[in-house]
Amino acid sequence: MLLFAVDDEKPVLEGTKDILLKACEGAEVMTFSRGDAALEAISQGKKPDVVFSDIEMPGLSGLEFAVKLKSLSPETKIVFVTGHDKYAVNAFKIKANGYLLKPISVEDVREELSYMPEPREADKDKLVVKCFGHFDVYWNGEPVIFTRKQSKELLAYLIDRRGAVCTAEEIGLALWEDGHDKKVVQQRVRNLLSDLKSTLGEIGMEDVIIRKHRQIAIHTEMIDCDYYRLLEGDMDVVNSYQGEYLKDYSWAELTNGELYFNK
Repeated sequence: MLLFAVDDEKPVLEGTKDILLKACEGAEVMTFSRGDAALEAISQGKKPDVVFSDIEMPGLSGLEFAVKLKSLSPETKIVFVTGHDKYAVNAFKIKANGYLLKPISVEDVREELSYMPEPREADKDKLVVKCFGHFDVYWNGEPVIFTRKQSKELLAYLIDRRGAVCTAEEIGLALWEDGHDKKVVQQRVRNLLSDLKSTLGEIGMEDVIIRKHRQIAIHTEMIDCDYYRLLEGDMDVVNSYQGEYLKDYSWAELTNGELYFNK
């Protein structure tokens, strides 16, 4: 385990290092007197599991540091260590994993670390879907290649619906905003659906798609998706959301707005 300690007061920083070493036997602890120095280490390849950071620091504050940290290393957990409790609300607004008041103890650190779940591994029997930023789909660690862009968009739309059934007309309104004849829309959706099932069939995952009585949906339990994990309260995924969701699709703006303002 790699731990970072960040504090502008040298005696406090050395004390924090000693406590971390005692609380986490076998851990490597790196110390920094400035947040930007810690960020530089991360940009050069050091990816800490947990960062223990002061909040009141000259230059880059602890809260500003945390925002930049999550952008560089979303999986890293952050625990604020401060002499004041007035920052607690703001700390948790940026999804800090913990908050300790100085002076900290070995027991404090162990307790905070006990609250942090182990990183969740993707289920090998599920499609791995990335909705934050651009939309991407993976199977066994390899990207799924779609022969048609709109087949991929159809899958994104169904994932956004989170298992709720929809009709060809609803899909048509989302994918083709300029409108088309009902029969034309139905045929186009059938073609896309056929192409999508063919693509998923190549990896044995065509059953992700549900089609019954002209209604279309997906089996959400067959998908490991960052969007779904966020809704389940997975803190690591909450921290990885940077305000972008299915950014290539205009129909996704409503969901993105809900995520952004509820963050």
